[in-house]
Amino acid sequence: MTELGEFISKDYKGREVTSKGIVDFGYDESIQGWEQGFKFVEENNAEWNIKEIAVLPLKDDENLVILSATIDINGKSIGTSNLFFETFKKDNSTGGWKLNRSYVETGVLNENINNIQFIQTH
Repeated sequence: MTELGEFISKDYKGREVTSKGIVDFGYDESIQGWEQGFKFVEENNAEWNIKEIAVLPLKDDENLVILSATIDINGKSIGTSNLFFETFKKDNSTGGWKLNRSYVETGVLNENINNIQFIQTH
C-alpha cells in the first residue's frame, strides 16, 4: 500500500455517497479504504474490473478522470460498480500527478455504467 500512498496527495479530500448516506474523508481514510478493498479482492480470489470512462482537462495542471470499478468473483461481476470522479493535480515538486479530490457514487448498476453518454450542447 506504500506505493498507493505516493499517488495520493496528503491534502486529499474525498466524498462518497452510499446507501447509508454521505461520508467525507481524507488521505488516511482513503488509504485504509483501499487497503480493505485490496484485502477483500485477495481473500476472495477476485479481480478488479476498472473502466476509464473519460479524462477531462480542468486546468493546465489539473484533470478530472471518470472511472468505474467493480469486482469480479469467479469470473462473474458483483452487478454493481463504484463510479469515481477523480481530480488529479500536477505536483510541482516532482512533476508527477497526484490524486487531489474524489467524488464517489457507490452501488451503481453495471448496466447504467455501460449506458453512460456525454452530450455536448455547444
